[in-house]
Amino acid sequence: MSSSPIIFRAPGQYVQGSGALNEIGAYVAQFGRRVLVAGGRTGLLETRAARERGFAAHNIWQTEVPFNGETCDSEINRVAELAKRNNCDVIMACGGGKVIDTVKAAAQQCSIPAVIIPTIASNDAPCSALSVVYNEDGTFERLMPLVSNPALVLVDTLIIARAPVRQLVSGMGDALATWFEMDACIVSGAPNTLGGQISLGTQALARLCLETILEYGREAMECCAENKTAPALERVVEANTLLSGLGFESGGVAAAHALSESFSLIPEMHGFTHGEKVAFGLLVHMTLEGRSEEVINEILRFCIDVGLPVTLGDLAYSPQGKLLREVALDAASEGKPSHNLRRGLSGDEIFNAILRADEIGQAFKE
Repeated sequence: MSSSPIIFRAPGQYVQGSGALNEIGAYVAQFGRRVLVAGGRTGLLETRAARERGFAAHNIWQTEVPFNGETCDSEINRVAELAKRNNCDVIMACGGGKVIDTVKAAAQQCSIPAVIIPTIASNDAPCSALSVVYNEDGTFERLMPLVSNPALVLVDTLIIARAPVRQLVSGMGDALATWFEMDACIVSGAPNTLGGQISLGTQALARLCLETILEYGREAMECCAENKTAPALERVVEANTLLSGLGFESGGVAAAHALSESFSLIPEMHGFTHGEKVAFGLLVHMTLEGRSEEVINEILRFCIDVGLPVTLGDLAYSPQGKLLREVALDAASEGKPSHNLRRGLSGDEIFNAILRADEIGQAFKE
């Protein structure tokens, strides 16, 4: 057995519920009184009224900064500089994964707490001490490990229920891979993203994440389409955001996430979400593992039911596309998490698995 310790990480506080944003002032007052709020137009708009009420009640000053749209070094530095210039003691993200990752990195630069207000449940970025950094053209650049997790993650499911259904479904695609990738790390003996062993608690959370998505995902999608909260939606939002976040960070990732990063090399895929690319990457991952037809078919059936990609065509690309081999070689390069599935996994193996997963997906759809 490895001599490395078990390591588990989590945000300082996780708060979720219908109308949870109404208590934002009391929660943020624990960390500071001057807040830089970063977000896109929708993220700022959806949270503005509650922030103004809550912050006024607790004597908290705030200033908003519109997010430029990409988690890149220039944007991280810009947000950090604005926080310093305004003597802020908290940086808050209101929006999706890219502004969340930007704020987490900027808060670390400033050595102040990050508060995360997801307005969509499209990925598992909110809870982790990790930022995915891209180049300004949208291609993947690097993973940035952070010293600490966000101090607070506050999820108002009234806001999530008003968001586009596609975003909730995208989060399911990201969350579907959590248990499979963690299981691959356990089988191969790979450490988790923190360099430690995977705890029993992490294993249980990752398994619960998968079971929750498969059981409640279809119903949650219907609730979101009707802009209403319900127990199914609450469970899936928790799975997408908390269970998947804890599961990937303290459990580990493998081929599905390696491919989601490498797919950024294909311009035609830039319009697809992280979770959509992870969903197809998971099918490739399971093909590489040699998972049973029964398990693969269960995932395929779910993905088709909720509208997640199961073929390259679903991601607007052709199996004959010239960039596929480049994607496979990039996903197999040194340091990529594909090696958590099997050390020495080659670009040729990944390339063939992409084509095979595409064939399986097409056959299942027919």
